[in-house]
Amino acid sequence: MRTITQPALAASQPTGSNRAIAVRTQGRKIGPVTRLVSPTDIGQLIKPFVFLDGIARDGLDPNTIADMGKGFGWHPHSGIATVSLLFDGTIFAVDSTGMRADLKAGAVDWFMAGGGAWHGGKVREPVGGYQLWVAMPPELENAPARSRIYGPEHFPRKGPARVILGTWNGIESPIPVTSPMIYLDVILTAGETWRFEPPKGYEIAWLAVHSGELLTSEPVDAGELVVFEEAEAPVQLEARQDTRLVFGAAVKHPYDLVLGYYSVHTSADALAKGERHYRDLGERLRSAGTIQD
Repeated sequence: MRTITQPALAASQPTGSNRAIAVRTQGRKIGPVTRLVSPTDIGQLIKPFVFLDGIARDGLDPNTIADMGKGFGWHPHSGIATVSLLFDGTIFAVDSTGMRADLKAGAVDWFMAGGGAWHGGKVREPVGGYQLWVAMPPELENAPARSRIYGPEHFPRKGPARVILGTWNGIESPIPVTSPMIYLDVILTAGETWRFEPPKGYEIAWLAVHSGELLTSEPVDAGELVVFEEAEAPVQLEARQDTRLVFGAAVKHPYDLVLGYYSVHTSADALAKGERHYRDLGERLRSAGTIQD
């Protein structure tokens, strides 16, 4: 269930924390996946981050692990990029740009669907991690699709953080960002503190705890996502246990979210164009035997 909370201070908050939590959620379970953000709800608050699914491999029952092995079928997108960040396991990933490769622990799959593309995959080993959707600005929402898997070596850890998107602490991600945003993979040991100072104009900030427990202006447990109040104020975290989380910050996407079937665009015309293109592409892929219904 998603709940909106009033900004509140915990009895013992990390020194210097002055950014209140505006929204918190545990999402909803869809098989082995927890849907934490959708474009119809929290995605409206933290755009350009419009969708987030999480999988925590620990604790999965044998039946769920068996279901994961069946993989996920080909499906289309337009107007967005998907960012698949794997902490555990292996996925064999394929898409209509011709990419066919294993996505392994520590790696990132960047799939910029643009004006319409298809992808799918098969779980080779039980996985943990996140898939994020990023909304595109008008000049890119119907651009040609492109994709690439980046290995762990492309994301060196500086202090507790790896920079998955954007630039932070002197490290620039190799992935071409589409608007001003930062997306981090953060690991903290018990008792460690970490402070995020947002660049100018970055009023959006959120985090999702994969494992462990944090203290910020309020405690945040594993499996939760919290959205901070819109401001340029810092966020300071303290790990109550060994903790892994993803953290996002951005200049707010200034466009409406016009939603379709697996698509997010800035206008009805752009949506119609993107969906028309991926339907035509889907027919060609079926004729070639690539997609089998």
